Amino acid sequence: MEQQKVRKGEDLNAILLKKYLRQNNLINSIESDLFVEQFTHGFSNLTYLLQIENKEFVLRKPPIGAIKRGHDMGREFKVQSSLETHFLKVPKMYAFTEDASVLGSQFYLMEKVSGIILNYKEAKQRKIAANDYKIIANTWLDVMVDLHRVPYKEIGLSDLGKPEGYLERQVFNWGKQYLKATKTPSTAAVEVMQWMEKHQPTTYDHCLIHNDYKYDNVVFKDDSWQEISAVLDWEMATLGDPLMDLGTSLGYWTVASDHEFVKQGIPSPTIFEGNPKRSEIAKMYADKSGRSIDNLVFYYVFGLFKIAVIAQQIYYRYQQGWTTDPRFANLNKAAELCCKLALKAIETKKID
Repeated sequence: MEQQKVRKGEDLNAILLKKYLRQNNLINSIESDLFVEQFTHGFSNLTYLLQIENKEFVLRKPPIGAIKRGHDMGREFKVQSSLETHFLKVPKMYAFTEDASVLGSQFYLMEKVSGIILNYKEAKQRKIAANDYKIIANTWLDVMVDLHRVPYKEIGLSDLGKPEGYLERQVFNWGKQYLKATKTPSTAAVEVMQWMEKHQPTTYDHCLIHNDYKYDNVVFKDDSWQEISAVLDWEMATLGDPLMDLGTSLGYWTVASDHEFVKQGIPSPTIFEGNPKRSEIAKMYADKSGRSIDNLVFYYVFGLFKIAVIAQQIYYRYQQGWTTDPRFANLNKAAELCCKLALKAIETKKID
């Protein structure tokens, strides 16, 4: 007997999946009952919990209609497998396949890590005390700083990206991706792209970066909030400027004083009382890492623009009918608003 709690059109072929699990010695019998549940809080790759033979696995695969470049499961699998010995805060990897005959695309299987994923809904239900958010922010930031210190050459990740010219390529490529995902570019987006082209830093560090580091992409061990068991969602990990990583995190760092539509479009536990402001997080990162944040406005603007492009791309997939998730219906408006926030930061020279 099979049961699946998944969105329409995103179900898995249970028979072929069980055969794959058996072939990789992850289960004893293809006759065992399989229960599949889809994690629905993410906006990008499709993620499922598999329960079979008193075991739990997490399966990741690209969304329907996605380009491989942005949803490379082999890359995610390789990064996390390599980090198992040094960074430690990654789930155990079990299997990866390019064979699309199993589930229609490449996918990988990993351990389900127990703990707390602090998305907006979880944080609201827990009624977390203001003082706890200071601990949460510190723990979260310490792990980011640790990641930026990983000796990526020693663990075989030298070929993950091209550090030279990383920042320039990012500005160009994200602009190009935005224009591909819309027939009517917003004025705000065009202005942001032009500003970034003129004001990008020319010298910067490089290291291993996550590129999507936010509260709901880490698993806290328990509600003492003093330890993170695992960092999740490595699809955009590469070698590049660590401040680009920080800038993306700051883009997601919505606060209580932000526009209501922004808080709805980027729902984050960071809006609750006790969380540091964006400028405080940046200062904490500078103190912990020893890096200069002189060009902070650029990195924040880039982070917002990147989020805008991701939202626009998902909206494009929704428009094309490749996904039916109703959460995606207004993401074009969220994309435009992110660009307007970026322009405000440019004008005021502030990120709060």
